[in-house]
Amino acid sequence: MAAKQKILIVDDDENIAELISLYMTKECFETMMVHDGESALTAIDTFEPDLMLLDIMLPGMDGYQVCREVRNRMNLPIIMLSAKGEVFDKVLGLELGADDYIEKPFDSKELVARVKAVLRRFRNTPAETRSDDTEYVEYPDLKVNRTDYSVIYRGESIDMPPKELELLYFLAASPNHVFTREQLLDQIWGYEYIGDTRTVDVHIKRLREKLGDHDDWKISTIWGIGYKFEVRR
Repeated sequence: MAAKQKILIVDDDENIAELISLYMTKECFETMMVHDGESALTAIDTFEPDLMLLDIMLPGMDGYQVCREVRNRMNLPIIMLSAKGEVFDKVLGLELGADDYIEKPFDSKELVARVKAVLRRFRNTPAETRSDDTEYVEYPDLKVNRTDYSVIYRGESIDMPPKELELLYFLAASPNHVFTREQLLDQIWGYEYIGDTRTVDVHIKRLREKLGDHDDWKISTIWGIGYKFEVRR
């Protein structure tokens, strides 16, 4: 029998945490509940969860801080839970590395579906691959190699300027992760780059013209936020 996937529930409201645990247990997940940020970071090492459900409003270290700390340490799937439904709060959560954001009160079926969807993406999508000091990402019909700056698409070499290739590589190395235009500017062009976010839009447009729309993946626009390399299967 396969081991149960583990869900770490971080919420200072014990009643909500227990209710979520009940939902997850019924779906054959193993759960652990903690009620503050410091305990969450400790539980990650001891419980070794497959996914964390993280409330924002926590005593001491809040959910945003926990998310930032986790992202500095590992690529653990995180779904943020919050009564804060403002766009700013959602954007901030996604910018810090959350994989999804669910508003309270939430429907139990939606919560379970979101958890399963995030776990499925992490299970089925390849992360960055390193072999013999070669850095590349590979998907159906696409291989982006940052070591020799080559792109192979549908068996043919595609010419790309360095910044286009670096942008594609950065997005594809974190499948289904949303990045703001500002984050992409910082990562690809550097913090000292003098320019505006339209630079990112232009490069994304060129990448789409060269790669088209694949059945298994595409570069998606997240309106009002930025872009992600979306893996569909």
